[in-house]
Amino acid sequence: MKKLMILGGSRYALPVIKAAHELGAYVITADYLPDNIAHKYSDEYCNVSITDREATLKAAQEREIDGVISFACDPGVVTAAWVAEKMGLPSVGSFKAVSILQNKGRFRAFLTEHGFNVPTAKGYTELEEALKDAGLFHWPVIVKPTDSAGSKGVSRVDDPAGLKAAIEYALSFSRGKEFIVEDFITQHGFSSDTDCFSVDGELKFVSFNCQRFDAKAENPYTPAAYSWPSSMTQEHQAELAKEIRRLIKLLGLGTSIYNIETREGTDGRAYIMECSPRGGGNRLAECLEYATGVKLVENAVRAALGMPTVGVEQRPYDGCWAEVILHSDRPGVFDSLWVDDSIADAVYERDLWIEPGTPVGGFSAANEAIGTLVLRFETQERLQTVMNDIGNYCKVILRGGEV
Repeated sequence: MKKLMILGGSRYALPVIKAAHELGAYVITADYLPDNIAHKYSDEYCNVSITDREATLKAAQEREIDGVISFACDPGVVTAAWVAEKMGLPSVGSFKAVSILQNKGRFRAFLTEHGFNVPTAKGYTELEEALKDAGLFHWPVIVKPTDSAGSKGVSRVDDPAGLKAAIEYALSFSRGKEFIVEDFITQHGFSSDTDCFSVDGELKFVSFNCQRFDAKAENPYTPAAYSWPSSMTQEHQAELAKEIRRLIKLLGLGTSIYNIETREGTDGRAYIMECSPRGGGNRLAECLEYATGVKLVENAVRAALGMPTVGVEQRPYDGCWAEVILHSDRPGVFDSLWVDDSIADAVYERDLWIEPGTPVGGFSAANEAIGTLVLRFETQERLQTVMNDIGNYCKVILRGGEV
């Protein structure tokens, strides 16, 4: 029986555990939070900080694991590559290559060096150095930690006067006390944040979507919904697929799922914003399986265990799909979820993670999501009608609130 170590214990690990069990693997979940939900479904729990590479490596060696994966869990991605390299286990690529992908500053520098479309960007460890460089950028800018996910610590700054506060906010979410400042790329249509898959260094499955936000949320840069297909032009989708292939080749990557953020700018250029060798959060791989039938989660497990992938190929979407990240726009106590009867026939899956009476936040970061609603429409026109006004079709009701 092969042993798979999963770094992180959030609910996004649950489909990974299920897929691993269906493949006959023994599953070990690892993090420093014993009450995390995934540990209830794994075969063994290992209490170790997944940002501590040496401690995680020791735990993996003691358990003689056959594979390691960090799925939808940014803090564990570099550690997984480290453990895999030290133990000679299957991995998407070298520890060096994965480290470039996982650090926003190093990734921007790599893209610039190799001639990719890149916004003006620079990574820093010192606040004063960034303030001196204010004239380097084309305002507005985005300031974010180089090593965090889920939109934590991210803010837009419209002029240099707000830069210091934004940097301090970003640093409060950075484990390595690093941050990046980059030009804000004004997007044409919607940006994309979705999953892709390579096999033996060849991009076999690529997807683009519409990443949607909630302007009323405490953090308007936290993704609040997704829909497929993308609003990007076919020309830019083809260009980005080509550039993703080139990136994979340059870094010497092999077989893996990736969460990739891309954007079509109003300047007429297409940009790769982020590329992480892991499944995306917010159940993106599961939604893509619903839409295309390609089993991305299962194949991510196969890759981690060194097993052959099965059925990873480009397939069309069966209809038009959307995923709503259920959340409250303000703090309070959850009462219920209201979905308008007019879209009842479009509800493919309703996945609520909390019970009535549970306190909720105002969606300042992705970890304040309380569930997902997956929708399928026959036409793009119907999808756009609903998703462009989703607040009138779906609402999280707080105690004392009204529909």
